[in-house]
Amino acid sequence: MVADPEELGPNAVLDGPFTTRQLLRLDEALRVADQQTGLTFSVYIGELGTPSRDAAEKLHKQIDGSARAVLVAVSPNQRKLEIVTGNEARKRISDRDAKLAGLSMAAAFAGGDLAGGILSGIDQLASHAGKH
Repeated sequence: MVADPEELGPNAVLDGPFTTRQLLRLDEALRVADQQTGLTFSVYIGELGTPSRDAAEKLHKQIDGSARAVLVAVSPNQRKLEIVTGNEARKRISDRDAKLAGLSMAAAFAGGDLAGGILSGIDQLASHAGKH
């Protein structure tokens, strides 16, 4: 769910926490994770509401083929991170694996590196899922 800078046009102004370069890196990381695992990885950055887990699960259900989807939902203002896996994805990414990826991401976020934390988390989750 990362905006595609190419679709925005040459004069678009990105209003968000990422530079164009970071968006491209995130897009590439998601594409590679999808291809290597056969799962669908998505990222949501924004307010989640309360309780944040319920909001993240509702977002996850909106993903096509949600059973095979992994959603990383981050609300920087709320200081919340939720990783939601569908039924099929959960068979390959355990709760423990997701928690470890979440801890790694949280450490990067605490250091002020939102994009780097998400990139690291996607990579870790895809590694745990393995090749399809």
